[in-house]
Amino acid sequence: MTDANSQHDGEIRAIDALLRDSYGVSGKITALPGEHDLNYCVEAEDGTRFLLKLHAPGDADDLAMQIAVLDHLARVAPQLPISRALADRNGATAIAAELRGKRTARLLTWLNGSVWSKSAARGMQSVVTLGRLLGEMDRSLEGFSHPGAKRTYAWDIGRADMHLENLAFITDTEKRETVRAILERFVVEILPRLQQCPRQVIHNDANDYNVLLGETGAVSGLLDFGDMVETWRVVEIAVAGAYALIGTEDPVETIGRLAGAYHAVNPVSETEAELIFDLTCTRYAVSMCMAAKQIRENPENTYLLVSQEDVWRELQRLQRENRSLAIARIRDACGFDPVPHGPRIERWLERNAHDFAAIFRLSVAKPEVLALDFTASGPDADSWASLDAAAAARLIEKRAEQAGADFAIGLYGEDRNIYKSDAYRTPTAGQRRSIHLGVDLFGQAQEPVHAPFAGTVAFIHDDAVAFGFGPTVLLEHRTDDGDVFWSLYGHLSRESVGKLSAGQIITKGEAFSTLGDASENGNWSPHLHFQIVTDHLGLGAQMHGVGVRDQWQVWRAVSPDPSVVFGFSKPASVVVARDKDFLVRERHRRIGRSLSIAYSATPLKIVGGEGAYLIDEEGTRWLDMVNNVCHVGHCHPRVVKAAQAQIGKLNTNSRYLHDSLVEYSRRLASLFPDPLNVCFFVNSGSEANDLAIRLARAYTHNHDIITVDHAYHGHLSSLIDVSPYKFAGKGGEGRPRHVRVAEMPDLYRGRFRYGDADAGSKYAQDVRNQVAALAVEGRRPALFFSEGILGTGGQLTLPANYLKEAYAHVRAAGGLCLADEVQVGFGRVGSHMWAHELQGVVPDIVTMGKPIGNGHPMAAVVTTEAIAASFANGMEYFNTFGGNPVSAEIGLAVLDVIRDERLMHHCRVVGDRLMDGVRSLAARHAIIGDVRGHGLFNGVELVRNRETLEPAATELDFVIAEMKRKHHILLSSEGPHHNVLKVKPPAPFSTEDCDRFLEALDEILSSLSGR
Repeated sequence: MTDANSQHDGEIRAIDALLRDSYGVSGKITALPGEHDLNYCVEAEDGTRFLLKLHAPGDADDLAMQIAVLDHLARVAPQLPISRALADRNGATAIAAELRGKRTARLLTWLNGSVWSKSAARGMQSVVTLGRLLGEMDRSLEGFSHPGAKRTYAWDIGRADMHLENLAFITDTEKRETVRAILERFVVEILPRLQQCPRQVIHNDANDYNVLLGETGAVSGLLDFGDMVETWRVVEIAVAGAYALIGTEDPVETIGRLAGAYHAVNPVSETEAELIFDLTCTRYAVSMCMAAKQIRENPENTYLLVSQEDVWRELQRLQRENRSLAIARIRDACGFDPVPHGPRIERWLERNAHDFAAIFRLSVAKPEVLALDFTASGPDADSWASLDAAAAARLIEKRAEQAGADFAIGLYGEDRNIYKSDAYRTPTAGQRRSIHLGVDLFGQAQEPVHAPFAGTVAFIHDDAVAFGFGPTVLLEHRTDDGDVFWSLYGHLSRESVGKLSAGQIITKGEAFSTLGDASENGNWSPHLHFQIVTDHLGLGAQMHGVGVRDQWQVWRAVSPDPSVVFGFSKPASVVVARDKDFLVRERHRRIGRSLSIAYSATPLKIVGGEGAYLIDEEGTRWLDMVNNVCHVGHCHPRVVKAAQAQIGKLNTNSRYLHDSLVEYSRRLASLFPDPLNVCFFVNSGSEANDLAIRLARAYTHNHDIITVDHAYHGHLSSLIDVSPYKFAGKGGEGRPRHVRVAEMPDLYRGRFRYGDADAGSKYAQDVRNQVAALAVEGRRPALFFSEGILGTGGQLTLPANYLKEAYAHVRAAGGLCLADEVQVGFGRVGSHMWAHELQGVVPDIVTMGKPIGNGHPMAAVVTTEAIAASFANGMEYFNTFGGNPVSAEIGLAVLDVIRDERLMHHCRVVGDRLMDGVRSLAARHAIIGDVRGHGLFNGVELVRNRETLEPAATELDFVIAEMKRKHHILLSSEGPHHNVLKVKPPAPFSTEDCDRFLEALDEILSSLSGR
C-alpha cells in the first residue's frame, strides 16, 4: 500500500468516526472537489445522502455568515432547494474537527442533480427556474444582515472600480482596453445609478458549478454560500446571467429570461433592469482582472489561463451586441416598456395626427393606395426575387394601375425574404433581420418628399451598398412634453441630401428631399422608406430599417407603426406572427393568468378551422372533440357568408327596426312549445343567465335561488353565486346566503344509482328539502337552475322524472324553473332540440349561448309573456349588441344549417355509435367505469376499481395528453373528481371521426394498462 493510499484510508476512518460519534451517521464516504474546503458525499445504509464540509481555517465571520444564512432560510423559506444544516448530538450545526489541520465540520442535507456545466438537460427552463429561485431567495434575504456580509470583497462587482489598478496585469492589449472601457463606464455611468438601487445580502455566485439541474433541466439546488456579500441586489442577476449565457445561442435572450423570471417573484425597478446588461459585462471584466492578478502571482496556474479563454469569448459576444437594444430587450423581459418614453411618443402622434402634413404626392388629398405583398408567400414572390430594379418598378406601376391606386405602398411589420445580404445578419448565429420597420411609398425618381411635422436634421448617411438604404436622413422632433424622437427617410436622391446639414431646421410640409433612382438608393425601385424611431440605438442615420421577428415586441417599440402619420384608408401594417412561447408569456403579461390556456404544457397555436377540425400554424389538423361552441362546424361557409353579407350592409343596435331580428325571434321561439314565445337577446350565456335571474325575481318578488351541486352557470358575479363549481372551489368564497344547493343526481356514484326506478324522485326530494329550508326562514325560491345534462357535474344524464318532480316542488312554493341550454341545446342531444325535453318538462325560462351563433358572441333568453310583462316595470331593458342585425343573420344561418344538414339526427346516429363503441372497449379495459350521454354530449368516467369507484384522474390526464400527442385528437376532462372524459365535438363530427377516436382510445388505454 502506498503512503497516499494509507493516508486516504486513514482520513476516511477519521471522517467515519466523526460522523458516528457526532451525528450518529455511518455509511459510504466519497471525496468531492473543493478549492479550500474538504467536501465529502456520505451515503448512509438506508440510501440517504449527506454533504460533509470540513472548512479550512479562515475568516470566522465568513463561516459564521454561511451558518447564519442557512439557518435564516430554513426558517423563512423552507421550500427553497438549498442545503439545510443538521445539528450534532449536542444541537450544534458547526463543530471542531481535525483533518489535515484544524477545521470546522458541518453536515448538510444532500441536493440531487447534476451541476449546470455538465448537465445535458440545461436549456431555457434551467434559466427561468434559476431566475425564479434567486428571486425567491433574495426576497427571503431582505431582512437578513450579518457582519460577515459587510466585507469589502473583490468578487463584488458593485465594487468593480477597485479593479482599475489591476488593468496593468492584463498583457493582451485588446483585452486590456476592452476591460478598461467596461470599468470606466462602470465608474462614470453605472455606479451612480446603482446607488439609487436597493442593497441587501445576496448569494453572489450562482455559477455553472454551484447550480444543480434535475432530469428535466429545472434547477434542483443551489450550492456554496461562501461568496455572499451585502451589495446591490441587481448584482445577483448579473452574476447568474454571466454564467447562464455561456454557450447559449442568444446571450441577451438568456439574460432577459433569467431577469424576467427573477422579476416575476421579486420585482426589480426599471433602473435595475437597465443596469443588468452592463453589470453582466462588468462581471466578466472583474473576472479577467482577478485572473490576471492571480496569474501574475502564480504563473504556473494553467487552469486560470484556460478558463479565461471562455470568459473572453463570452465577453466578446456581449460586446458585439447593440447595447441599447440589449437593454431594451431586458427591460421588455421584466415587463417594462422597451423604450421608456416610447408610449408617450405614440400617444403624441395619435393626438396630433390631424395636423400632420402629407409626405408624398400632395396633389392627391386622399390617396388610394395599393398594398404590395413582399412576403415569401405573396403572389409576386418569384418576381421580386428575380426582377431588376427597373423591371420591378414597372411591375409595381402596373399593379397600382390595375388596382386604380394613386401609388403603391410596402407594409410595416411585413416579414420579407428579399433582404439577402450579410448586412441583415445579427450577432446571434442563424438569426436575421427580416421584419419591415417602416412604410414604403413607391413613386418616381426625383419626386419630392415632405416633412409631416417640423424638426431638425439630426443625422445624414449614405448607405452606398447594394440593397442598402442609399442616402438616408433622420429628422429629430420633440413632443410637447420634451420627449425626443426621429423620423427616418431612406432611399433619397444624393443631390437632395447633399444640400442638407446637421442642425438644419425643417418646417412642417417642407419638401426637403427627393426620391433617388436605383443607381443611388441601393438598387431598389424608386421609393421612400419612412420610419418612426423612438431610439436610434446609437446608430444615427445608419439605423436599421428591418427588425428581428423573435424580438418584434422590442423592435416595434423602437420603431412603432407609422400608419398614424399617413391616415390611409387601407391598412399600412400587418400583425407579426409570433411563436407559442412568446404568445404564452404575452398572454400572462397582457391578458391575465386567470384566463387558462388549453393544453398548457404543450399549447396549440390555432390559425384556422374546418368542420370538426382545428388547424395549427404548421398546417396540422386536430380533431376537435370538445368545442361545442362551433356547433355546426368551424368556419361553416353558410354562416360565414351570412356574417360577411350583413356586416357589409349594416350593423347597429336593436332599437331600430330590422327584418332579421324579428324573423330570428320568430324562428327561435317556434322551437319551443307555448307559452315560451318571448325572446330577449344578449351576448353570452353568462349574460343570458344573469338576465334570467332578474326576470324570475321581477315575476316572483322572491330573491333566493336553488341550484344543483357542482353546477356552473357563468362568470358574472351573480352567476358565480349560483355556481357551486366556482364558489365551493379554489378561490371561491363559499355559498351565499340567498343560494341553496340541491344534491347532484349522479346515477353512477351518487346515493341512488342505475337500476333504481325511483332515483329521479329521490334526488328531486332534496330540491323539496331546499324549498323547505327556505320556508323555515320565511323565504321562498325565485328560481331553480338546472341543465338537461349536467356538464361540469361530469356529463351526467338525469334520472327519469327528476326535473318533472323538482319543477313541481319549486313551483308549489311560487318559484320559477330554468333550463340552462347553453351547453346542450340546438339538437346536440340527438333526439330533441333541447336537453330538457328528455325529461318531458316545459321550463318557465330557457337560456341559450355558445352554439347559438357558432362562435359568434350571441345568446338568448326565451320565456313566457307573463314573465316578460312583469319585467316591464318602468326600468327599461336595453342591450346594445344583443340582437344586432349581424347576430340575427348568423343565428338564422345556424338554424338553417341545423335543419338542412339534418344535424340533430346526425348527432343521434354518431353519438350512439360512439357510446356503443366505448362500451365495447369497456369489456377490454376495466378502467372504463361508465359511459353516458345523449347524442354528441357524452361522458366516459375512468375508475381504478369498478367496485370502489376510485377516480382515475391521473390516468385520464395521460389519456388526454397521449390522444393529443400521438393522434392529434383534442379532448378534455370534467367532473368533481376530474376523471370524466368529456366529449362534445362540433356536430359535423363524422362516423369516420368517431371510428378514429375509438381506435385511438383503444390503443392509449392498452398502453396505459402496460405502464
